[in-house]
Amino acid sequence: MKSELIVNVTPHDISTALLEDGRLMSLQRESRDATYAVGNLYLARVKKLMPGLNAAFVNVGHPKEAFLHYLDLGSQFSSFHKFIKQVLESKGKKVPSLQEFKFEPEFDKHGAIADVLTQGEHLMVQIAKEPINTKGPRLTTEITFTGRFMVLIPFNNKVSVSQKIKDPAEKIRLKRLIESIKPANFGVIIRTSAENKRAAELHGELNVLVKSWEESIAKLKYVQAPALLYEEDSRAVGLIRDIFNPDFENIYVNNAEIFEQIQNYVSLIAPDRADIVKIYSDELPIFDKFGVTRQIKSSFGKTVSFRSGAYLIVESTEALHVIDVNSGNRTRTSTDQESNALEVNMLAAEEIARQLRLRDMGGIIVIDFIDMGKNEHRQQLYDHMREMMQKDRARHNILPLSKFGLMQITRQRVRPALDIVTSETCPSCGGKGEIMPSLLFTDMLKDKIDYLINTLAVKGFVMYLHPFVDAYLKKGFFSEYGRWRREFGRKFKIVPDQNLAYLAYRVIDAAGNEIDLSEEKDTSSSSKKEGRAHSSRHIHDDEN
Repeated sequence: MKSELIVNVTPHDISTALLEDGRLMSLQRESRDATYAVGNLYLARVKKLMPGLNAAFVNVGHPKEAFLHYLDLGSQFSSFHKFIKQVLESKGKKVPSLQEFKFEPEFDKHGAIADVLTQGEHLMVQIAKEPINTKGPRLTTEITFTGRFMVLIPFNNKVSVSQKIKDPAEKIRLKRLIESIKPANFGVIIRTSAENKRAAELHGELNVLVKSWEESIAKLKYVQAPALLYEEDSRAVGLIRDIFNPDFENIYVNNAEIFEQIQNYVSLIAPDRADIVKIYSDELPIFDKFGVTRQIKSSFGKTVSFRSGAYLIVESTEALHVIDVNSGNRTRTSTDQESNALEVNMLAAEEIARQLRLRDMGGIIVIDFIDMGKNEHRQQLYDHMREMMQKDRARHNILPLSKFGLMQITRQRVRPALDIVTSETCPSCGGKGEIMPSLLFTDMLKDKIDYLINTLAVKGFVMYLHPFVDAYLKKGFFSEYGRWRREFGRKFKIVPDQNLAYLAYRVIDAAGNEIDLSEEKDTSSSSKKEGRAHSSRHIHDDEN
């Protein structure tokens, strides 16, 4: 199987698309200025105690107060709490060392939140779940630092090995190796990717993770709550860290800075594979080049088609996600209804497993499969769904079909589901139903180009248009595009972009910055030009 990773960097966000044999299997997107991401450490302040919930609301700087349940304090909270207090009180003194710290007795997991926390006190916390909908972040005090090969756990002495490593001898080797090099009072979970790795690689990453802890603790003395203590060095690296596979044939990146960060990361964890990271410099949008945009348009939204006319209906509510399987106008290859239902359901299970990964759907998922009468067919479908979900890294649980033909799945929800609206609002009328004559659209584009070149003196810019409009302007030997280039001195280019609506466009200058033409100002007149169509900002899969 050919696996490729496509990284699309825009001024607003970073998106990574995982392709397997050219098919989109995973899509992750994160804002470049996003905060409160899973794994971030904060010095926070306890805002309110809720004895009825046995929890506390904590101020980490988010508009919504974060939630910390008693059970999320962890078994070593007494030791953790005492250590953090010592650090906060050591103003001007040497920061205490965790390796020399004496642990307190284990925490009582049946206690009450009001017995261990007080309103207004400072606390070091980690984001366990990002803010979702109207809820603030979910917190924990069981601090972890995640690397490629291992997870470091302060206030713990246990070393455990991933169950996905099947070789008993390799498990023993890794456990003994880590036990011999890890500092005291630190636990380690050895990840699957550590299998067959050399001691030097594992030791190097362990030192990096320990250093991250020490730097976070050192910041406690100098910041005022709420304050960020630790986050990933690069959001791009954080996005690809868990999905990176040395078997990737290519990683394409369309930004020089992010390219360097990813190449340095790959060089560190897989030096012999550093050459798979490649810079993409073509003017055609990177997602268009590799067919990602088209697959996003067809894979998201309420209706998702798959094999031979069958389709899924995907609906999401606050409490759960519902997926309905329909055979549609599919041509029946089997003579009896039971066999046909089984065939459609088996194909639907493959697409549903892909959709859960693609949209990162979490919580409760209810699937309404086509009814089948035979128990062996229902068991066959259940086994097939479990097999299809094995590649899903998120924790999940699948229940057999109920007597009503419903399958229930619970899937780990760490961040909001990726919801991309694929329908398009007319950029000219804003959905009102009336637009300027489409024949005049090209005249308006020419006016924009004239304004950019002769009024703003912008040179070397690229104008992105819908592929249909681009094809119309470039049609024929004596094309409209050719006439414009001759008239304005070849100071611009027109490039198709599948992500734009039909009569939308965007303009990027030579430095890669977007030019907003929604409110042009006439430098020769004090009045604004009226009657121009609104220019479209870059539409990120129409999600806003």
